[in-house]
Amino acid sequence: MLVVQKFGGSSVANAERIKRVAERVWRTRQAGNEVVVVVSAMGDTTDELIDLARQVTSDPSPREMDQLLSTGEQVSIALLAMALQALGAEAISLTGAQAGITTDGIYGKASISAVDTRRLKEELAAGRIPVVAGFQGLAPNGDVTTLGRGGSDTTAVALAAALQADLCEIYTDVEGVFTADPRLVPEAVKLPAISYDEMLELACLGAVVLHPRAVELAKIYQVPLRVRSSFSEDPGTVIKEEDDMEKKRVVSGVAHDLNVARIGIFDVFDRPGIAYRLFSSLAAENINVDMIIQGMTRDGRNDISFTVSRHELPQALKVVEKVKEEIGAKGYTYDDRVGKVSIVGAGMITRPGVAAAMFEALSREGINIEMISTSEIKVSCIIKEEEVPRAVKALHRHFGLENLGDKE
Repeated sequence: MLVVQKFGGSSVANAERIKRVAERVWRTRQAGNEVVVVVSAMGDTTDELIDLARQVTSDPSPREMDQLLSTGEQVSIALLAMALQALGAEAISLTGAQAGITTDGIYGKASISAVDTRRLKEELAAGRIPVVAGFQGLAPNGDVTTLGRGGSDTTAVALAAALQADLCEIYTDVEGVFTADPRLVPEAVKLPAISYDEMLELACLGAVVLHPRAVELAKIYQVPLRVRSSFSEDPGTVIKEEDDMEKKRVVSGVAHDLNVARIGIFDVFDRPGIAYRLFSSLAAENINVDMIIQGMTRDGRNDISFTVSRHELPQALKVVEKVKEEIGAKGYTYDDRVGKVSIVGAGMITRPGVAAAMFEALSREGINIEMISTSEIKVSCIIKEEEVPRAVKALHRHFGLENLGDKE
């Protein structure tokens, strides 16, 4: 059996933890499995490198930032390879480029375009454990590029897909996927299993246990995925295709996201091409737009509201300022003190009234809803930032999610 194991920064935060990870990897290898390991930078290394760059310049080059940030994973892979060798294992550390990972070349948030598995297969055939740097790859021009936050998850799933691995295990500092953030809702329980679609929605809506791109890749290539803790033997949560269990669960989890800002553009011309002009301009600056609402037409004009990540708000406002006259807007406003709360569940597809139940729970708490977005398996609401913790707890309680988990 071929297993890809990914270990996050908290799992390799210091020498002792690296040794424990090595022991876990070695046990997997001694059980008769071939193993490929993907590792993040140690602890807060990436944040420390970003701070260091800002001490040098307030406007670092994106290319040089990728050169800098990629070094964090190189430290981790070398140390873990050493720790494995000290246990008697044959191990070799590989950068993303050495492991055959190529990207589209966008600095800071590159996408993996291909994986050449020849080197990895050679190392596995020789009985070695490849330890691969997550979060990075090689651009067409030969430069190092990074995949953005959570990119090591994507690296692990991409390698598992390319190698047709039997299992991809994501090791982190939590024991699996919970019905809500346990730090916010002590009653939250771990789910033994969840569907790809539910996990993708939760990941996109603020649950940080897995990166959305990793889940999307796993779904596309049908990679068996398991989220586990590096600090316990708990079996964790399996992410797989939807089955009857997920369908019976109307709501599987509550997610929240505070990295949200709302922009409202008012009195925009109501004519074809206006929305295209606005959102294509935002896309050209690589600004990801989430929720979009267009208001009712009055006197040939309407309002458009949408949300972006807070860190992209200044750039988004520059775009809005440039195009506002072209789209006939009389003005715009923004709010960076909002948050998003969402419910997710495969059972919503066949169960009417779920959105109404969510609105009822928020209403009982006196929480005003500013924006609403829905899909077949989720409902999201934009509310005031300070009301998010109360909203998450109320929704978790209202839908009885404390009764899910291993007791199912």
